[in-house]
Amino acid sequence: MRIATSVLLLLPLAHPLLALKAHDFKTCSQSAFCRRGRALAERAPTAGSSWHSPYTIVPSSVALSSSASSFTSSVKSELYPDINFELEVRIHEDGVVRVRMDEVKGLRKRYDEASSWALVREPSLKNVKDVKWVKGKNEVKGVYDDVEVRVQYQPLKVSLWKGGREEVVLNGKELLHMEHFRVKEEKKEPETAEGGAEQAEQAVLQAPARPTAWFEGEEEDGLWAESFSTWTDQKPKGPESLSLDIHFPGHANVYGIPQHASPLSLPTTTGPSPHYTDPYRLYNLDVFEYLADSPMSLYGSIPFLHAHSAESTVGIFNAIASETWIDVSHPTEDSTLTHWVSESGILDVFLLPGPTPEDVFKQYARLTGTSAMPAHWALGYHQCRWNYISSEDVRSVQKRFDEDDFPLDVLWLDIEYSEEHKYFIWDAKNFPDPVAMVNDVAALGRKMVVIVDPHLKRVSTYPVYEKAKELDVLVKGRDGKEEYEGWCWSGSSAWVDFFHPGSWDWWKSLFRLTDGKDKDSWRWVDSTENVHIWNDMNEPSVFNGPEITMPKDNVHYGGWEHRDIHNINGMLFQNLTSQAITTRGSTPKRPFVLSRSFYAGSQRLSAIWTGDNMGSWEHMAVGIPMVLSNGIAGMTFAGADVGGFFGNPDPEMLVRWYQVGIFAPFFRAHAHIDTKRREPYLLEEPHKSIVRDVIRLRYSLLSVWYTSFRRANADGVPILRPHWVMFPKDKKGFAIDDQYFIGDSGLLVKPVTKPGATETQVYIPEDQVYYDYFTYNAYRGSAAGKTITVSSPLEKIPLFIRGGSIVPTRARPRRSSPLMKKDPFTLTVALSQAELATGELYLDDGESFDHQKGDLVWRKFDAWTLKAAKRTRMTLKSSDMTKSGQTVVDGSLVAPGAYRADNAYAKSVQSVRVEKLVILGLPKKPTTVIVQGVAQKEGWTWEGGVAADGKKEGGASVLVIKNPNLKIVDDWLVEVEF
Repeated sequence: MRIATSVLLLLPLAHPLLALKAHDFKTCSQSAFCRRGRALAERAPTAGSSWHSPYTIVPSSVALSSSASSFTSSVKSELYPDINFELEVRIHEDGVVRVRMDEVKGLRKRYDEASSWALVREPSLKNVKDVKWVKGKNEVKGVYDDVEVRVQYQPLKVSLWKGGREEVVLNGKELLHMEHFRVKEEKKEPETAEGGAEQAEQAVLQAPARPTAWFEGEEEDGLWAESFSTWTDQKPKGPESLSLDIHFPGHANVYGIPQHASPLSLPTTTGPSPHYTDPYRLYNLDVFEYLADSPMSLYGSIPFLHAHSAESTVGIFNAIASETWIDVSHPTEDSTLTHWVSESGILDVFLLPGPTPEDVFKQYARLTGTSAMPAHWALGYHQCRWNYISSEDVRSVQKRFDEDDFPLDVLWLDIEYSEEHKYFIWDAKNFPDPVAMVNDVAALGRKMVVIVDPHLKRVSTYPVYEKAKELDVLVKGRDGKEEYEGWCWSGSSAWVDFFHPGSWDWWKSLFRLTDGKDKDSWRWVDSTENVHIWNDMNEPSVFNGPEITMPKDNVHYGGWEHRDIHNINGMLFQNLTSQAITTRGSTPKRPFVLSRSFYAGSQRLSAIWTGDNMGSWEHMAVGIPMVLSNGIAGMTFAGADVGGFFGNPDPEMLVRWYQVGIFAPFFRAHAHIDTKRREPYLLEEPHKSIVRDVIRLRYSLLSVWYTSFRRANADGVPILRPHWVMFPKDKKGFAIDDQYFIGDSGLLVKPVTKPGATETQVYIPEDQVYYDYFTYNAYRGSAAGKTITVSSPLEKIPLFIRGGSIVPTRARPRRSSPLMKKDPFTLTVALSQAELATGELYLDDGESFDHQKGDLVWRKFDAWTLKAAKRTRMTLKSSDMTKSGQTVVDGSLVAPGAYRADNAYAKSVQSVRVEKLVILGLPKKPTTVIVQGVAQKEGWTWEGGVAADGKKEGGASVLVIKNPNLKIVDDWLVEVEF
């Protein structure tokens, strides 16, 4: 969301500039279905032992499948005996349990398509021979591996047991409630003709209580309509909310359900002294200048939750697309209770049994897919501003980056590039030569990203709008017939309904680089293959709508109301745009499409960011757990706007923010139109040089980032690893969210997010040596965990290499990352206390999909030490991660091609050298260095210091082997004797 003073007068409704207007957004008490859900939860403890769930399984209806690992059963509710429900429990091949419940033959159909958008494919069921079903008097039990799924009949309860421990319980607190479809009853006014007003009032007082009031409450609260501010939400289908409690016995920490500006380990919202008083809300909204510690909705929603203890990790994925509120409490010190209340949809919950964090990540990835493998350039530095105002402005910015030696990969254009905010249509006055401008940027190996928002200006001179209208693929108003009109940057606007199949091919055709079959069809001719896309405002943001979004009673394809599909809407926009960029040319290439809105499965597409943050220390700090939370929920390609979107950070803050930004997967600086220009070359010394070195550090580590992305792409484990993921048994690290590891690289970073800091405390969770990345100073942890204090003046980033790691880097400063492709590598070998080390390096062409056919280089590096009576030898080995003929795993977890060591890409980089080996922590000066069997009398240097296998701290020993004449694509051995 961006608001400039110059446009305020053009809009019938607009936001203020200076602060969040909390009253623009609902709290639970202002949402009827959330009020009903919370009131239900509050009645339960008040009722005491008399409270019970009204939902029961009909035992005679339990039908075990003879050909698959599943069963179905009928469910009845004593509240409404005439209403029927069906429960289905499935056990999938990786041990994931799926629980579905829906109303059967109701007056209307509940929305049940959320999973079809979120899942990468329908998961396969476990072989029926591997599951033993046991039917008892009051339960049916499925047993497989060390897991049991117990489904209790009366009251209905589903529990997951693992290794004899109860791990997850659905409806254990008996808060399950699926509001059924019904006919609206017109309330009669009391008669007053004979008895007068007094008799009528007495009749009301003596009216019989609702028979369901013990469970549902006396009041029919907002069942058919509710108002918020000046808007009224008509509910033609009536109430259809879903309440479900999910209990995690033995798990005191829960993580996930992004996006919120909150700690990584989710604080409580109910119970004694809750951290928040409102539940966590999942409802994609345009919340600019959001609070830095709040459960409020933000731009994306992923209903995926981890529960963790030192004994195990489990996960919950709730495939629902409507507005959802989640309360979190701790009934006991070592357990967590969550209560999920959604406005519409069916019950469709996946139980992920773990038992480790890595297992849960992989199980979730098999459901919703892994992160897309990004283009290599997309991991470089992105420079953005609302707005670079002309072609010459763009060229001037690029020139300054080069003159001042700042690396840069991408320049961005915000909404002002377009004529009257008609996206795709360049403002000819300020951008008279868009293709030439893009080509000038591309000449130095760079790309441009241009914004395309989902709202279309409603004028006949805009061909995109006219075609959407002709195809009848625009979102409809509440009558389901006329296109919905709202206000956004374009003024009077309409929105494409991307749920409509008729919109799909047409939208993709807009981005074609050449004419298609229909040569008369409009396409974006003023674009090139070096232009990529930014999808903003796709929650969707509607300036004159309730909560600055679309009315819930708008109608989409299939007759579904917007309330049913709201949280998926933005993902579909990004999905179609990503497909368009991939296929626009003659050869498919990896797309970059940044989206603000996201849902489960968005990770398969491209990147997101944390939205319109403030230029404050608080927002800088909370951006770290926000990005971590996105990552553990699958959405790993994420980052926060460096410097903050709003405000004018001082030089110290800006330096620190760049130090934070380079350690996020997505690294972009961005700023509001009313802020001062703050491109890094405008800084005064010494801040200018510090930021230059920071950005160069990012570029030197691009191979680490790219290798980490490949891992995430292959198995779904996040790029940024919080402590509880790396050390799942260390309780001291379960709540740490201000330091983290980068993939499997062994790099541990603790960004500084406080003003005036000159030292920082870093937690080391193990009995291991950690090396300062810059000075090679060795620090020691302990098995019980240890906090160290390190110097961190403004120019210093607390960055460490975990002992046992081998880190590949490139040291040549370049203008952009494509210019680094043939640069040599340095391998830093950081020996562990056991004098071992390992690492990886993944390379491919960085832009095509040829890696899925096996065109890649994936090397493994290992170091080990063997001690003999007369001498000790440390060996460093490079070997191929994949063997000839082995299938290559891509991001969809399939194997499309076979690998060959002499593949086309490997041949293209066969000249790339290893120019330096740096070995840390050797116990003594070598007597001999042997490279590929040849002793090296010179070309290496030694600096004595602390050994990895000792107990001392201080400067580590450093062996540097220069120009060892090794190729990165080859197998080789280096031996060091001492």
